[in-house]
This record gives sequence, C-alpha cells and structure tokens, in this order.
Amino acid sequence: MLDNKQIKWLAAEAVNSATTRQPLYAARKKIFPKRASGHFRQFKWLVMAITLGIYYLTPWLRWDRSAFAPDQAVLLDLANRRFYFFFIEIWPQEFYYVAGLLVMAGVGLFLITSTVGRAWCGYTCPQTVWVDLFLVVERAIEGDRNARMKLDAAPWTTRKLFLRASKHAIWLVIAVATGGAWIFYFADAPKLLAEVATGTAAPVAYVTIGVLTGTTYVFGGLMREQVCTYMCPWPRIQAAMLDENSLTVTYNDWRGEPRSRHAKKVQAAGQPVGDCVDCNACVAVCPMGIDIRDGQQLECITCALCIDACDNIMDKLGRERGLISYATLSDYNTNMAVATAGGTRPIDPTLVRTAGGAFSDKLTHFHVRKICRPRTFVYMGLWSLVGIGLLFSLMTRNRLEVNVLHDRNPQFVTLSDGSIRNGYTVKLLNMTPEPRTIVVTMQGLEGAQMSLVGSDLPAGRSFAIPVEPDRLKTLKIFVRQPANQLRGQTQTFTFMANDQAGLDSDRYIATFNAPETTR
Repeated sequence: MLDNKQIKWLAAEAVNSATTRQPLYAARKKIFPKRASGHFRQFKWLVMAITLGIYYLTPWLRWDRSAFAPDQAVLLDLANRRFYFFFIEIWPQEFYYVAGLLVMAGVGLFLITSTVGRAWCGYTCPQTVWVDLFLVVERAIEGDRNARMKLDAAPWTTRKLFLRASKHAIWLVIAVATGGAWIFYFADAPKLLAEVATGTAAPVAYVTIGVLTGTTYVFGGLMREQVCTYMCPWPRIQAAMLDENSLTVTYNDWRGEPRSRHAKKVQAAGQPVGDCVDCNACVAVCPMGIDIRDGQQLECITCALCIDACDNIMDKLGRERGLISYATLSDYNTNMAVATAGGTRPIDPTLVRTAGGAFSDKLTHFHVRKICRPRTFVYMGLWSLVGIGLLFSLMTRNRLEVNVLHDRNPQFVTLSDGSIRNGYTVKLLNMTPEPRTIVVTMQGLEGAQMSLVGSDLPAGRSFAIPVEPDRLKTLKIFVRQPANQLRGQTQTFTFMANDQAGLDSDRYIATFNAPETTR
C-alpha cells in the first residue's frame, strides 16, 4: 500500500475543459494520451483486433457457389448488381433487406446508447479503432506520453526527423492498406490485387484508394479527437437517448471530494478528505483530452480508460475501486444525497462510510436489473421484430420471378381467320447460381394458345425454357384466341412459371384485349 505522497502526480491539463470552453476556431491543442492498463483497455485491444481483422481479412474469405457465381464470401458486385454474403445473394429489387439492416443498426445504436451510453463510440466506431491503431504506432516509435511531449517540444534534430518520418510513413502504409482493403469488397480480391499492383486496374480503384488513404491518414493520425468533437453528430444526439437509468462513465464525487494530494495533513487538521488524490491519471489517459471529474461532457466517448487509470491508483493506495465507474444518474443522485445529508451541506466523506471505513448501507450500487426497463425492452423488441421479419423473409423468399409486359401498340391484332392475338414480353428471372429449366404455362383463357417468337416450337399452352444461372431471360410470346371463344373486350389469365425441378414457382395475372365489336 502506498501513501498519497508516493503516487506520481501527472502534469495533465484537460484540453477540452468543461469549465473553460475553447473558441470554435481556436488552434488545436495536441493531446498526448498516456497508455492505460486494465480490464477496459484489454477489452478495447480485443475489439480492435476483431474489428480490424474483419475489415482487412473478409474480402479474402472464399465461399463455393459452383462454377456459375463468384467464390468470394462477401462481395458487392456492382457490375452485375449483386450482393453476396456467404450463402445469401441479394438482388437489386431485394434492397429492402439492406434497408432492414440499416433500421436494425439504427435501433441497435439507440438500444446500446440508452443502456450503456456511448459504448459504440468508445469501442467499435471506426474512428476510435483507427485512432487506437495509429496511437499504437506512435507509442512504439516515440514512446509514451512524457517522451512524446518532450519530443514534440524539442527542436528539430536528425533523431526527431527520423522518428517523425518513420511514424508518418507507417501511418501512410496503414492508410493505403485501409483504402486498398475497401476496394476488394467490390471485385474478386486476388484478381484486383494483381491488377492494382501491375497498374491495370480501373481508374476508379486508384481514386478510391487515394481518397480513403487521405481520409484515414488525416482523420486517424492528424485530426483524431476533433472528428468526434466537431464532425460527428452523435455526441449532440446522444442526450436524447440517455435517461437516469443509463450507464455512463461517472466520477463519483460523493466519494472522491474534497480531493487532496496531502490527505494525512488535511485529516490531521480536522478537515474532511475524499478518496481522490488529484493525481490527474484520469486526465492523462483520456484520448479526448477531458477531465471526467468535471462531469458529463460532449467530448466523452465513454472508452472507460479513465476507470482503468483510477482503479490502478486506488489499488496502490489500498482503497476500493470505483471512484470512477460506470454508474447511472439515479444511483449517483441517491449517493450524492447521502454524502450531502440531502443537499443540506457540502460533500462529507464521513457520511458515506462507517466508523470502520466500509461504505454505508445507505449507498446504492449498480445492478443489471436497473438497465432492464421498459425503454430498453421496447428497443430490444423492435430490433428483434425487424430481425425476425428479415430472417423469415430471407428463408421463405422465392428465387424465381416472372414479369409480363403487354404490348401497347397495337393492343391486339385481328387475324385473317377472325381470331384475336395479343403480344407479351415475358421476363423470367433465375435468382440462383445454377442453370434452370423453367416451364411457362398459360392458365385460363379458354381455347387460347401461345407461340414463342423466334422458336420452332409448335404453338401450345406450355413451354420449357432453359435459363442461365443468375440471369434474366426475355421472351416474346403471342397469345391467340379463336373468335368463338372470346368472352368480352377484356379477359384475364395467368402466366405460370415453374422450376422443372419443382423448387420454385411464380405467377403473373395478365390481360387479354379484344375489339369492342366482339362483345
């Protein structure tokens, strides 16, 4: 156990201070976050490894779709207007699946924010992940916080020039890899890589790599926290998503105040002293440059690194963890009422502890039941409902479609024998990566027969049509009905399309027109 005097005090000042707001167009003050260690930092490492792994490696995963479709597991095939995701294939007319996923993402973001605050921002947001990655490179080359601050303030020397050049060179390599990985989602990755390397890829590929390289380098390496503070709208929206039972990173001043670096001297003078030793460790590790002890702030992304930093200090002092913790506003207000005797006096640490030094039974501690409230159930129910609906639609969707367009001019033709002929454009859509034989059958329209234009097949009421995999087959069909079978100026009948293997079927109700004189 260490004494307060043995705790290293860090000369860390909140760049984005809640008490003194910087002008909007003020020059940026650099932030040199110190490396943290603890459970939340380990969790961030894990999330960073998973998310970066998914982004960089996904285009290289293979998935066997037979010889008639690409074998890339995840592919946005813009040329053929397809989206492949492992065993799922999405066509343009099925864009509602993408819309449904976007709705789920939005509702999921509301659910996460209302439950655990800006967890998305602190752990999985691409800006957070890539800034973390760039900081890993920066620390590896220039050292931790004090070394980087010293280097930044030092005059330009050969060593400083080498370190800075090395850092930015690696940043650019990461940025290029990021832009390059993105284009691999839109074409066969191995083939496109070879084309890019040999200079034979389409110009749009190089433009995309250049744009994403620039944005990644600028946002992740140079702007960092400014993207979250000035460019991202979510910090300004999140307040509407939070309530008194939402978990947020909180400095428990009911326990930490009054803070002092000389606790024994203050206690000897008969004055109350809290658990906070004012070491500034929480400020030093914050990538957003805030002091969490100033309360909730727009810049806070709830990455919880300040919790790790404070817990480490509490461990060294032999005190309970949780001076900075995830807490709800309702719990905070309850505990603050205990520490201030219902708001009648300043914070008094003796009111929150017993004579033996343990926390008072009057204090409220977090329990998972507190986040299980009607609001979260509504969000979860809506999210699940959309997901189940999409899944049901996906599992029951038809992979065969038939669409029919009646000839507009002329609407009908009277043949020499008095029979009436109508023309139709029939489109058969095979939405599977296998060739099919589709049987087109006419149902209804008594006595009528079909003839296939451009084919030697005799007229009849059914045709077997081969359709290539993942292709649209367009047919020109004439339907002829004898004059003595006509039943009015307008009749309806059905074009029925069936897979010869019996897997899928679809139908289209068409109209047969006849002259008015035949009524």
